[in-house]
Amino acid sequence: MKLFHLSDLHLGKRLNEYSLLEDQRHILDALLDLTGRERPDAVLIAGDVYDKPVPPAEAVELLDSFLVRLTALGAQVLLIAGNHDSPERLAFGGRLMAAEGVHVAPVYDGTVRSVVLTDEYGPVYFYLLPFLKPAHVRRFFPEEETGSYTDALRAAVGAMGVDFAARNVLVTHQFVTGAHTCDSEEHTIGGTDGVDAAVFDGFDYVALGHLHNPQQVGRPEVRYCGTPLKYSFSEANCPKSVTVVELGEKGTVSLSTLPLTPRRELRELRGRYEALTLRSFYAGTSLPEDYLHITLTDEEDIPDAVGKLRVIYPYLMKLDYDNTRTRSMAGPLELGGSARRSPMELFEALYERQNNQPMTAEMHDFLSGLMGEIWEETL
Repeated sequence: MKLFHLSDLHLGKRLNEYSLLEDQRHILDALLDLTGRERPDAVLIAGDVYDKPVPPAEAVELLDSFLVRLTALGAQVLLIAGNHDSPERLAFGGRLMAAEGVHVAPVYDGTVRSVVLTDEYGPVYFYLLPFLKPAHVRRFFPEEETGSYTDALRAAVGAMGVDFAARNVLVTHQFVTGAHTCDSEEHTIGGTDGVDAAVFDGFDYVALGHLHNPQQVGRPEVRYCGTPLKYSFSEANCPKSVTVVELGEKGTVSLSTLPLTPRRELRELRGRYEALTLRSFYAGTSLPEDYLHITLTDEEDIPDAVGKLRVIYPYLMKLDYDNTRTRSMAGPLELGGSARRSPMELFEALYERQNNQPMTAEMHDFLSGLMGEIWEETL
């Protein structure tokens, strides 16, 4: 049985105030092309389907179109809610959709019923376990120890009554301890939401969602597939893919990946303003069409740098400086004895702390005149 493992579509997401809806439409079209070519028996979507619990209408329409076209290609779809989703909204109409091959995990009620698909080796049992917190589990198992995420997930999995002699696949959305995170994910202080991977022992494959970089946790069969798109510049050098899972007879699982090419890449550029604006620097590259984070190393700020750079790089998302001034800025300005210092002296001290150099005579004269004009207007 061949499976596609997807997660964290985050439909409707905005990055640095740019809507990614067209980028998401492009990547879903690419996934449909791969589905038509590879003909998986099922597509697993392991949570964070939307970026917000109440998604924009355009994101709902995009998911609707994607699911209709997936099932038209003959694939069964198995889908759960992640921590960004509203499980109630996502599960609406789930019993009707199941008849068309779209199996959506219902709101967790202490039970998880398997979806059974069959191949030449017999049945495969799919368990759809949406994102859970200990409080979600505790109300259904008051007698169980559910103080930690590991305890809660152990209780939820234990209540499934899984026959581990058969072939079983778990689709879930949690942070498994030991996995590597990136900037576009939600983090908790001290890793209190971590789940021990041992909770999932016995499953032939565990399709994880929540983390955005593809990786295994412990054994290869406990896997995050990662996002189909890059959702932070910390992922700029992380290729995206769809994970392909092939189940043979009990105990035989093979994994591979198929690359995904985005509509626009996320890239990071670094250098002096003059170098980055030379035509020879970007000629013949895709840089002007990519989403960019640029770090300028000029010692002096470039007036209206964002506006000027966007003439060349229209999809510039983020601009930073890395120079002597920015590297030396540390700690608050000490204003001891400020009552005995003039406003000009205080501003001079602030300027020197921020810029690692004193004000010039020209700056001093300009500021002195400006202060005088302001005070005259307030008298």
